[in-house]
Amino acid sequence: MTIAERIATTTPRKARVAYWDNARWLAITLVVIGHAILKLIAHSDAAYTLYLFIYLFHVPVFVTVSGYFAKAQPPGYRGLKRLLTDIVFPYVIFETVWSLIDWAATGKLSLDYTTASWTLWFLIALGVWRVALPYLVMLRYPLVFAILISVAAGYLDNVDSTLALSRTAGLLPFFVFGWKLRHWSITKRWLQLRTAVAWRWRAGSIVLFGLVLLFLGAHIGLWRDLLIRRFLLYDEQYDSFGYDQWWAGAVRLLMIGVGALLTLAFLALVPRRRTMFTAWGAATMYIYLLHSFFLYPLRQFGLLDGHKPSWVLAGVIVLSVGISVLLSQPFIRRAFHWVIEPDYPWLFRRQALAQLPPPAAPDVPVPPGTVLVTAKR
Repeated sequence: MTIAERIATTTPRKARVAYWDNARWLAITLVVIGHAILKLIAHSDAAYTLYLFIYLFHVPVFVTVSGYFAKAQPPGYRGLKRLLTDIVFPYVIFETVWSLIDWAATGKLSLDYTTASWTLWFLIALGVWRVALPYLVMLRYPLVFAILISVAAGYLDNVDSTLALSRTAGLLPFFVFGWKLRHWSITKRWLQLRTAVAWRWRAGSIVLFGLVLLFLGAHIGLWRDLLIRRFLLYDEQYDSFGYDQWWAGAVRLLMIGVGALLTLAFLALVPRRRTMFTAWGAATMYIYLLHSFFLYPLRQFGLLDGHKPSWVLAGVIVLSVGISVLLSQPFIRRAFHWVIEPDYPWLFRRQALAQLPPPAAPDVPVPPGTVLVTAKR
């Protein structure tokens, strides 16, 4: 065993922070609920209100948490390997699976890896964000630049769903925002805050969420007419759904601001201590990639199409939470570890061998009589 291998095997893993695992699991459960109720929103104002409410902040929260744990340094060997094992390999595997499912359902086989199926856009976006972050943080105001990129992307026709480019650019501010939260030591300050003070912030967050929900519900017809849902997806150009005015970008800017505010409110409500679902926070990617297989039959067979009794919405929410709990269990991780967190050691060279030697100095002829001086270190 080499010295590097001994160090790798003896170095203890960083302890997981219960607060962030709680945030991860609650956020991914909202993602499942949002996807599950989609088919109900056309004929149910209650479902549409809940949908808009969730979509104002659930993906921003998920992206913000991802950015919080991102590294601003250029990736080394381990970082590059994780890009392959955490993003590229799962994307190729699941995109292939969904292409085969679509083939079975429609009779047409199309292996198009440039267009992500359903939820797989996040893998592409996450990979791009991780690679781009070290370059963004070199700028004096990375968050401002990220916001400008997001707003500008909505005006450009060539920024579309190809390789999830539109969502990657549109949601970039939240990823950089998450990195800034860590830079500002927000977690340390929040976890050290006295309980009484923390509950004041939580009370304010509850009031804010309540007001937003009431405001959405009171004007639900207006939001339908304005197609505000399309702005919350961050995956289309403004003029593709009727917003060809010069000020359309201001609406996205507003959505970014509201999303950031509600993200902070959500994080204020997350329990700071261990809970019954803390351990499930380590399984968020399993939930994200696998929950769509449970929801696919509901969409494919039209089980939620048309007008439904009000209890169906409540039932779908309960079902969504149940799916999230089920996919958080250890046996799911053991069964699907090879496709969601693959290692494939046989595929990689050993780290010591993978390090490239430094480039050799060019052979420059030295004139006779030249005195070579070696710089002191």
